[in-house]
Amino acid sequence: MEQLYCCSERPLFALRYQQISRHCRYCSILLVERISTRTGKRRPGDVVIFRSPETPRKIVCKRLIGLEGDQITYVVDPQSGDRCETIVVPKGHVWVEGDYIYNTKDSRNFGALPYGLLEGRAFWTLLPRKDFGPLTPKPE
Repeated sequence: MEQLYCCSERPLFALRYQQISRHCRYCSILLVERISTRTGKRRPGDVVIFRSPETPRKIVCKRLIGLEGDQITYVVDPQSGDRCETIVVPKGHVWVEGDYIYNTKDSRNFGALPYGLLEGRAFWTLLPRKDFGPLTPKPE
């Protein structure tokens, strides 16, 4: 279960991101800016905040994998096999995926995400202290 809490509606705001699983429970506080998603300055590897296409009242945090026109190859169901599919991200959409491939609900489930649902880009982790610092692109 994932829950996000916005602390402000301004262009720069802090976000508390809580993830609860059966093995661990932790809470991250992220700094998020809204300008880059409004001006089109987004790139693969960015951690983006967006409204869930399935539950619009829910805010979700995932990694941006592809922009419109990009060809994306992804594992359809990583828990039960390694069957892959390739798609081209439609115009006006992005492709997002969670960092934890076996326990995430992302574009592999709900498809490409419309630009209009993007809320911001997380750029800094405040808490927990061990993760304090800039969010970096996920290593390949």
